[in-house]
Amino acid sequence: MKTASPIRPARGRSAARLTVFGVVQGVGFRPYVYRLARGLGLDGWVENAGSGVEIHVEGPSRIVRSGFPAALRDGLPPLAVIEKLDVRPAPLEGRPGFEIRQTRDHTGFVFISPDIATCPDCAKEIETPGERRYRYAFTNCTNCGPRYTIVNGLPYDRSRTTMAGFTMCPDCRREYEDPLDRRHHAQPIACPVCGPRLTLLDARSGRKLRGDIPEAVALIRAGQVLAVKGLGGFHLVCDPFNAAAVTRLRRTKARRTKPLALMARDLAAVRRFAVVSPAERELLLSPRRPIVLLKKKKDIPLIAPGLDEIGFMLPYTPLHRLLLERLELIVATSSNAKDAPIIKEEREGVRGLCRAVLTHDRPIAMRADDSVVKVVAGRPLFVRRARGYVPYPQSVPEALRSDRVLVALGGELKDTISLYKNGYVVTSQFLGDLDDYRNFGYFEETLAHLLKLFDARPEAVVSDLHPDFRTTRYASRMGLPHFRVQHHHAHVLAPLLEHGHLPRRRVLGVALDGYGYGADGTAWGGEFLLADYRDFERLARFEPVPLPGGDLAAREPWRMALAWLDKAFGGTIPDLAALRRIGRSRRATVLQMSRSGFRSPLTSSCGRLFDAVSFIAGAAPERLEFEAEAAMRFEAAADRAYRGRYPIEMTEAGPGRPAEISFAPLLRALVRDVQEGVSVGVVSAKFHDALAVLIVRVAEAARRVHGTEDVSLAGGVFLNRRLLESAERKLEAKGFRVFRPLAYSPNDESLSVGQIAWGLAKLRSGGA
Repeated sequence: MKTASPIRPARGRSAARLTVFGVVQGVGFRPYVYRLARGLGLDGWVENAGSGVEIHVEGPSRIVRSGFPAALRDGLPPLAVIEKLDVRPAPLEGRPGFEIRQTRDHTGFVFISPDIATCPDCAKEIETPGERRYRYAFTNCTNCGPRYTIVNGLPYDRSRTTMAGFTMCPDCRREYEDPLDRRHHAQPIACPVCGPRLTLLDARSGRKLRGDIPEAVALIRAGQVLAVKGLGGFHLVCDPFNAAAVTRLRRTKARRTKPLALMARDLAAVRRFAVVSPAERELLLSPRRPIVLLKKKKDIPLIAPGLDEIGFMLPYTPLHRLLLERLELIVATSSNAKDAPIIKEEREGVRGLCRAVLTHDRPIAMRADDSVVKVVAGRPLFVRRARGYVPYPQSVPEALRSDRVLVALGGELKDTISLYKNGYVVTSQFLGDLDDYRNFGYFEETLAHLLKLFDARPEAVVSDLHPDFRTTRYASRMGLPHFRVQHHHAHVLAPLLEHGHLPRRRVLGVALDGYGYGADGTAWGGEFLLADYRDFERLARFEPVPLPGGDLAAREPWRMALAWLDKAFGGTIPDLAALRRIGRSRRATVLQMSRSGFRSPLTSSCGRLFDAVSFIAGAAPERLEFEAEAAMRFEAAADRAYRGRYPIEMTEAGPGRPAEISFAPLLRALVRDVQEGVSVGVVSAKFHDALAVLIVRVAEAARRVHGTEDVSLAGGVFLNRRLLESAERKLEAKGFRVFRPLAYSPNDESLSVGQIAWGLAKLRSGGA
């Protein structure tokens, strides 16, 4: 598109070439540049390029050199982000007017916006009779709609998306080609004439049913479970107030107690059932529309049993908005069999999970779950980072940057992949647990997609230290230099990289989780590390106890309760109501295993300690359905007003030997409280506060001996709101700088980010 203007005399004129790096493709950036240049009376052109966006401007020297570059950062389109702007002099081309050039087909490294919720302008069109897109379920523009889940390659053009098979009608073509229209080069542009269409199918027969959204609503109201195709896959949807429907959905997904997410029509509907703070409101209404975990105000049976939080999200596509017009609230959980990835195509078996399927013919290039986040101390804490946030880039501090391309494969559970190129890290969506072959296929699919999308040819690969992780074995077969980093060291580095922190002194890394392969080959999980980007020293650890039954102990918390009680009481197990349910014979067998060491490796795991105390206090069931269930129930039970703590002992560190933290006094006091009938709320509060004080105690010792003022909090245990908030507050009150994840989850999803940090440090120090 070109606009004419009179040729001005060369006197007093100059030209500049600008390269803009960031989220600047597919977000209306070129039309924005076009309007800005025209408004300033400049000539030239703008085009997508392999490195971002290239701009050539000519005009009065003052405007070209300073006015235009300064104005470029003001008034950006809602989804655009400028990470870097390079301005350099250029020769005058002398062509009048300003044009948007066609994209050149060449390689490079550009960023793409995540999928973004329907913008106010599109929402208004959907709701306004007479508009061309009235009640159209695929309405979008450059300010909203699908991005990452439909793109097959970059630069971001329609031919490289799953919209390539839809030929634009004349009206859409006109909007698409008009730089003054908000749909200029909106690659998913569509309308009822030329775009994707909805279809409602009977799940049993596969035949098409009459109607789409109205009939789907009727089926939900009648107590049926539906599959609804969204941006990154199918949701399973039902009426949350219909106990039979929710029970049927839980049975289908083999999910007895794990919480289910809800989608609400609007904020008023959310507030009927949950308390919403200003920060939580902002997240709910944000263009990224994650599931936000909120404190319950009014319980909905069967949705989040045994917990004090409930997850809500607001509609983020036109289809969801139309579905929720007549339904205040729906269950909207990912459509997958237990432990499998979210389903993105009907042929993957979605019809076996529901009564009817509300689908459409726009293919999904990359599956992605909904993101899950909570607010702690006014700031976000991710439980799961996916749709709406991926693939947003993370800048790397200059001192760590390399000109080599690096890929990190994460761990085994809650996996992600991270890719480093040109000073930035791009981290994949949550991929799940790779011990399931379907999730491992998802891992391979995502790795190939990221490498293709960002034109990346890795020169080294980083994995976990564990020799038997699937990711470690996969990395060893890639034919690249292969670096392996200790699990908890990677955890500690992730927040440092995120916050751009380069420690002058080593930091204290507090890594609390369920399991990580230790440098000595044992199971770690309660670790205090003196660390920098290259190395670490184990300052302190939780006292190791047997893990009776190995992995089975993570599913049956009474096993860890016996192991800890045996340690604390010197072989005499106290009489507790929770243990009586287990039976004498099973208790004796597990104690014998634990004492003999048979299938009972030692572990310093904080996650398993939570399992034990939760069971002893009566908060955890005999067998857990999902990881962290015991800890979540124990946290939910905590008395919010109670302040007090149990005692914890710590030995002094010796040469080559970390300090050891003993929970024997804590367990003896906790058991005494339980036997005397102290409420589980008080028991939980005292345990949480004891851990928070312990963290500060170790930090103060590290400061005295090593001079460190910085603390990195990482690992899945820090998803615990009470523990994180208390530890952070107490540390800051003592003058420490606290680094904790804000853009990533503290759990194993952040491992690949920390692995990138370690790998870059190794390359900088002369690693292979």
